[in-house]
Amino acid sequence: MADSAAVAGMLWDRWVPGSVRRLVADVLPGGVDDARRLVVWIAGVHDIGKATPAFACQVDGLADRMRAAGLAMAYRREMGMDRRMAPHGLAGQLLLQEWLEEEQGWSGRSTGQFAVVVGGHHGAPPDDAQIYDLECHPELLRTPGPSEDLWRRVQHQLLESCADEFRVRDRLGEWARVKLPQHVQVLLSSLVIVADWIASNRDLFPYFPEAAAHTDGERVAAAWRGLDLPAPWRPEMPQASVDELFAERFELPTGAKPRPVQEAAVRIARGTAAPGLMLIEAPMGEGKTEAALAVAEVFAARSGAGGVFFALPTMATGNAMFSRVRRWLDRLPVEAGGSMGPMDRRLSVNLVHSKAALNKDFDGLMRASRQGIAAIDTEGREESPRPGAQLRSAPAELVAHAWLRGRKKAMLASFTVGTIDQLLFAGLKSRHLALRHLALAGKVVVIDEAHAYDTYMNSYLDRVLSWLGAYRVPVIVLSATLPAARRRALSEAYAGEPAGAYAALEEADGYPVVTAVAPGQPPVVEFPGGSGRASAVQVESVDDDLVVLADRLEAELTDGGCALVVRNTVSRVLEAAKALRKRFGEDLVTVAHARFIDLDRAAKDADLLDRFGPSSSVRPERHIVVASQVAEQSLDVDFDLLVTDLAPIDLVLQRMGRLHRHRRESRPGPLSTPRCLVTGVEWKASPPVPVRGSEVVYGRHALLRSLAVLQPHLDGADMPVRLPEDISPLVQEAYGDTAVGPREWASAMDEARREHERKQADKERRADTFRLGPEAKTGRPLTGWVAAGAGDADDTRAGRAQVRDSQESLEVIVVQRHADGRLTTVEWIGDGRGGLPLPEDAVPSAPAAKAAAACGLRLPLQLAHPGVIGRVIAELEEFCVPAWQSKESHWLAGELILPVQRDCQTRLAGFALRYSLADGLEVLNDE
Repeated sequence: MADSAAVAGMLWDRWVPGSVRRLVADVLPGGVDDARRLVVWIAGVHDIGKATPAFACQVDGLADRMRAAGLAMAYRREMGMDRRMAPHGLAGQLLLQEWLEEEQGWSGRSTGQFAVVVGGHHGAPPDDAQIYDLECHPELLRTPGPSEDLWRRVQHQLLESCADEFRVRDRLGEWARVKLPQHVQVLLSSLVIVADWIASNRDLFPYFPEAAAHTDGERVAAAWRGLDLPAPWRPEMPQASVDELFAERFELPTGAKPRPVQEAAVRIARGTAAPGLMLIEAPMGEGKTEAALAVAEVFAARSGAGGVFFALPTMATGNAMFSRVRRWLDRLPVEAGGSMGPMDRRLSVNLVHSKAALNKDFDGLMRASRQGIAAIDTEGREESPRPGAQLRSAPAELVAHAWLRGRKKAMLASFTVGTIDQLLFAGLKSRHLALRHLALAGKVVVIDEAHAYDTYMNSYLDRVLSWLGAYRVPVIVLSATLPAARRRALSEAYAGEPAGAYAALEEADGYPVVTAVAPGQPPVVEFPGGSGRASAVQVESVDDDLVVLADRLEAELTDGGCALVVRNTVSRVLEAAKALRKRFGEDLVTVAHARFIDLDRAAKDADLLDRFGPSSSVRPERHIVVASQVAEQSLDVDFDLLVTDLAPIDLVLQRMGRLHRHRRESRPGPLSTPRCLVTGVEWKASPPVPVRGSEVVYGRHALLRSLAVLQPHLDGADMPVRLPEDISPLVQEAYGDTAVGPREWASAMDEARREHERKQADKERRADTFRLGPEAKTGRPLTGWVAAGAGDADDTRAGRAQVRDSQESLEVIVVQRHADGRLTTVEWIGDGRGGLPLPEDAVPSAPAAKAAAACGLRLPLQLAHPGVIGRVIAELEEFCVPAWQSKESHWLAGELILPVQRDCQTRLAGFALRYSLADGLEVLNDE
């Protein structure tokens, strides 16, 4: 108890960001001093529930000593299953509530909001049913009979001692009148969990008698030095002009200046009444990322946030952003020293997604930061800051701290980059949810590509935003194509306003647009104007026929040029690539989609950037890339011609953003004007009919409205799509409620709309199953906060499926089976990782196991739908290598392994699977 309290004090003083400390302090009569005392005291009493028969009976030798002292209790086997009704957290909650009522004079309604922190310190606050069950079995708290009063005295004496030791006795009277908001209860719960975990680490806090030679203070100081947690980021408000700030923080070309949207975003961030939600809507390539990072620095300085979380749609976009954020951090001055303790220029950094450890950039950071977590010499002394150190600044040292790893703790690092799931999990009822809330409450949150999320994900996002607003977390939302209705809904969710309160935001007409919202403040809206970068894209329809496609590309690329063909399904990608290779040859056609093993996908992305990126020196004279939706995001690539399947209008515009994206001295004559050819449609029907694969992916309603707003721009209408001028009008019209399209389409579009609304309502209903509720009335305990939730399924396949409204996906590790029976890593991967032996009678070497793990492959939905997934898993589990299922084999233990033959073919659940470096995974029905 003393160790947990001491650790809580150290966390509060040296690790908790100022914004979090302020949230707790603001609701207590004694401010910051009260807040620290409360955190230390509640951490100190959190294990009081262990002083009960239900807990103490577990070790006979120790229990017998207690019995000899008069504390009677049944033996563990005699208590049977009833013990489960008294987990020590819940028992501690009831004991603390009783003591506060009986000994301190608190009302019953006041005790729960404090005591529930004790009840939930193992990850889930108890629900009403659990409390009722334990109240019906008081013998689990105290043995009835002669010893019952002794049990009570011991329990109360422990609590009395804690009140004195942790200096709260004179504060309890005033705290009895406090009403704690639920978000403060969550923060207190999370701090107790962290303190408990650290204090329970035997390396940091050795058991007696090993530690008997040292005082409590020496032990705690040694443990803290051994843990060596970096302090939070403590930025000061940048005093430089916007021009100077961007020049210092980013690698701008010579003579470049911030764009209008960047200047407006920073100016508004500096001038609003309080940091809140900022939405930056601007065209592709306009520097929204740099604007967000600059605003994050300003918001953090104003709010006391101790870090930044950058959320992106996919792991690929997350990996790319991690490198950009690291470059920003390398140019970020870190104020050394200050009020929170000695100088610490380190900043903890994490890449947070399921394959982060396989990212080269992050792996290098982990290797450079490698450390053990162990207590050190108790005679050691903390480094004293140099004179004036608190006034000095220097570049930050970035560390991937060993303790801040794992799916429960990774988000607690100061700077994190990850997939949007990591944010949406804050709205998923799951164990240790409080830790995720603590991680977000102390940061600035940046949400990129906000247009990329569907109704289901948005229902989670809106709920999370409502909690972030309660925590006063500054949030920055980025999008090139955000519907105005989403702008309004995001703003209302964050500010805690009812639907329709910010109707004016939906009517704001202009682009680019920067919107700033804070609870209790009127919204700020500004239209900063574009940077002058503009293009006019001619749009044409093309029949959905592979021969027509090949003929058209042959004609367009006569004088050379690079074309991007985007298809909405992988099967259409492969069909088109096969046809185009027959016409143009293997070397002139490249395939890109998500159905490659991880290392091949990364290598393919790097190759595309190398050939078609902004700094390319090897751009081919003539080439065709056939890609799935991976071309919409993450890749800063430039093409002379675009052919795209019909998609929702925002995605069509994103794809157009790959047209003439970079300034080039010249392009082939016929391609000097940007053109977009739209296919994947039966154009002769009325209304035109999208191909089935597109309807499955996007829905008929979104596709027809996209087609309707594109109609005036199609086929020689002499109305090119002007970028960026037409982006917002097209998006708002397509996602608005007014009728669009020719009159003869009305019946079909009404039918599609009704089907869309039915599905949206169903998504909302299903999302509510495990979605966290809104914050309840101030003073109401967190009782049942995550009841009927998803258990520990937050950052797991099941958890990701829950927040993304997708079937639980299956991922396998691909290995190679040779003719002689040997297993190796696949032969073609580079950097010396190909063909490494994977023995079946021993744990593979670390390099081989890691190389194999980097060959993960997500199976397509046809192998993961409910009708076949059981058979697929059963067949994969038949190949289970017992020697790999140990803690020494952490890269491979528990993974599904898919062995392929030398020709990269295999069979699975009635399907023939074929893999190639050129085309990735192909799945054919083999039955």
